Amino acid sequence: MGASRARYPDVFRAEAVDLIRSGERSIPQIARDLGINDQTLRNWVKRAEIDAGRGTPGELTTDERAELTRLRRENRLLQQEREILKKAAAWFAKETL
Repeated sequence: MGASRARYPDVFRAEAVDLIRSGERSIPQIARDLGINDQTLRNWVKRAEIDAGRGTPGELTTDERAELTRLRRENRLLQQEREILKKAAAWFAKETL
């Protein structure tokens, strides 16, 4: 089994990104001070840039990713419902003969 990942509050992430943007210290220094991995902090900075509309074309914001996940889940449910209705229609068609 893999190790569980720590979930940091959004406020903590935003404040960490703000520390990076202030430019007073480097990412490794801030990561060490906060007790997190420096790559994690880099990922947060990148995600904040994307969410602010400064990502490369085609990158989804956090809200867009959440909506995509919701729509995929909804699509899967609708496909399952359609399959059930198809089977029910076939069953009823066979019963009426």
